[in-house]
Amino acid sequence: MKKILFAIASLFFISPSFAQVVGPSPSTFNSIRQNGVSSISANGDTVWTSPALTRNIGNSPDWFRPSGIDSIDNGIGRVFSLSVNQDTVVSGLGFTSETLAGTQPAGYGYYISVDGGENWRFSEFLLDRFIEGDTTFTYGGTLYTRKRIIVPEQSPPYNVDFKGDVIFSANWASGLLRSTDFGQSWERVVLPPFGESELTPDRNDYVWMDCSAVQNGTCIEFENIYNSVDDDNLKGFAVHIDSQNRVWYGGAGGINVSENALTAPLDSISWRNSNTDGSSTGILGRWIIEIREDTSNGRIWMTNWIADSNDRFGIVFTDDGGQTFGQRLIGQKILGIGFKDGYVFAAGENGLFISPDGGDTWQKKGQIKNPNTFLKSSAEFQAITVTNNRVWIGTTDGIISTDDLGETWEITRVNFPLSGGNQYDTDAGSVDTYAYPNPFSPTQHELVRIRFEASNSGDIQVRIFDFGMNLVRELDSYTATSPGSYEAIWDGVDGKGRRVANGPYFYQVKTSGNTVNGKILLIE
Repeated sequence: MKKILFAIASLFFISPSFAQVVGPSPSTFNSIRQNGVSSISANGDTVWTSPALTRNIGNSPDWFRPSGIDSIDNGIGRVFSLSVNQDTVVSGLGFTSETLAGTQPAGYGYYISVDGGENWRFSEFLLDRFIEGDTTFTYGGTLYTRKRIIVPEQSPPYNVDFKGDVIFSANWASGLLRSTDFGQSWERVVLPPFGESELTPDRNDYVWMDCSAVQNGTCIEFENIYNSVDDDNLKGFAVHIDSQNRVWYGGAGGINVSENALTAPLDSISWRNSNTDGSSTGILGRWIIEIREDTSNGRIWMTNWIADSNDRFGIVFTDDGGQTFGQRLIGQKILGIGFKDGYVFAAGENGLFISPDGGDTWQKKGQIKNPNTFLKSSAEFQAITVTNNRVWIGTTDGIISTDDLGETWEITRVNFPLSGGNQYDTDAGSVDTYAYPNPFSPTQHELVRIRFEASNSGDIQVRIFDFGMNLVRELDSYTATSPGSYEAIWDGVDGKGRRVANGPYFYQVKTSGNTVNGKILLIE
């Protein structure tokens, strides 16, 4: 849900950073499994990441995927959400379902571990019995009707959180789910209808509009049926349990706060809802996809996305339980928020923003790079977590981390060693070089990386040829200062700054005492 393709002004022009050699880079056997990381969570010195449930302890070079997660290893399940506290890990799983309407994200279930990932228990995704017709529920002593949810499509667990034996899961078409027995069973939490400022069991006249006729975009006929697909406030995206045991729920109808959802029976859970009102002390947009607490001061932060024409992107915070809000980063589409030592980090589609003073002032970081590698300039920043000594950020181009609040960065990507096999195939043959991604699309991927080994220090020359072996581009010269694995970067542009045509291209890498060759298929 956190991916948007950007049109960039440099489409037909080169940037020097896209035609160079970088390294040496680590050649770790056990690396992350995918460069796109949209969910990341940590406790102590251990960090867990999506989409394959990989774990790192103490900023080790190695990332491990535990055993006992067959639904991910050999099945279709992928990690959509994570919540970690001490040795307990709750992972919300989804999958991509092929339907007549096209591909749809779907709910799959949950993996739960209470021993740091040594053992796992699978919890089935909640679906209603396949019976035609609606069903009923009781709230505040009044009987209401709701639509059955009999398929997992459009219900991936976008966010999970837990405290004690209680787990909450925010799922789009399934709304907010709760388990009070740590995943043994699940129940559906009743939420306020869109437009209502509160839900209390003292009232018996709530109306959830299930629209049956629309005219000019306006519902003109409806039934009073609880239906997540038709009510924006019921569409679940975010959930958080704060240090005061309040439950915060974010849908597409604003932010909802409950003082008793952690412990109350389903028919007695009360909620307060805050929607956009155009004021300077309200939320910016009513679509909430992330809720986080700065535990150093109890301040609750949340992302605001656009759900209608009156909304604005940005983030807001509240110090009074959701009565009033401070607005920050107005106009920025933020996906993740994190905190460390008084700093606030905001991960967005348009960059990484850091505030050194608790959110009062902000700086946008430039392209993330270190002496050995860099993130693509088009990388989106998607999720943030914090271990004892580091801030970790999931991006569309790998994981970055910092132990000095953003002054310097480590960059972690999927790695396939040139020799000795890899984490997918331990018996894989050795190669002299490879290029990835391959096939390569400059529009979709921005750049291609050519990996090779330099056995000695010395000059490195990388040249690109077309099918007729005409020189297309010679990358910037580079001198290897030590043996190791290096990467040459090419953006699909020739030596005159022109985007090259589709087709096969050959590359030649000359290092001190060795020459290797490879092929790249360029397809727009």
